[in-house]
Amino acid sequence: MSGFVSFVGSGPGDPELLTLKAVDRLQKADAVLFDDLSSGPILSHARADADLVGVGKRAGRPSPKQDHVSRLLVDYAKAGQQVVRLKSGDGGMFGRLEEELVALRAAGIDYEIIPGVPSAVAAAATAGIPLTRRLTARRVQFVTGHDVSGVLPDDLNLAALADPLATTVVFMGKRTFPMLVEALHRNGLPLDTPALLAESVSTPDQTLQRATIGELAEQLKSEVGKAPALILYGPLAAFDDD
Repeated sequence: MSGFVSFVGSGPGDPELLTLKAVDRLQKADAVLFDDLSSGPILSHARADADLVGVGKRAGRPSPKQDHVSRLLVDYAKAGQQVVRLKSGDGGMFGRLEEELVALRAAGIDYEIIPGVPSAVAAAATAGIPLTRRLTARRVQFVTGHDVSGVLPDDLNLAALADPLATTVVFMGKRTFPMLVEALHRNGLPLDTPALLAESVSTPDQTLQRATIGELAEQLKSEVGKAPALILYGPLAAFDDD
């Protein structure tokens, strides 16, 4: 008898941001395959006898290949296990969810997807700003800061990303942000556009830094650090009452 896989979004790291459904699936799981950013206190909701398997991918660190992660999911489920694939933030947002779904479908294994609080939403909430704003930010856009080789993607829609009336959130983009800012400026976005660097969102190590895109780009040319981060820029990154 085949088991079942629950793809669970764990949110940005604070265990209090887990949904009730996420906690329920963790408590029932025979095996939990978790990302690095989903470890720590979040795993305290798993059963004491559950298999806990770290499969996270972090830039600059040895990481399991995606086909190995997918194979583990299939193998556990085929053994009749109730499996949780614990993904940071929301699994459908830059979380390589599709590759794992394809593997399960090919193996005939049933699954469900449980959304989590996206880290971008948590970062804005922590900073005390909304992501949208009447008249000045009618659109929100999320973009990855690097491709599979770790460099800035060469097919970005720069006209959209340079829209001064949009709130833009860059995931995994600290190393490539200086290059992105150069491209944005060439496409008309002023260097004094407000920006917010949010690192280790919702965890005890969280830091928030307000700057302009120009200032932040200069800083990140020499100071990148290892903390997971988001960069928000646009009319809301430096909130005021105007």
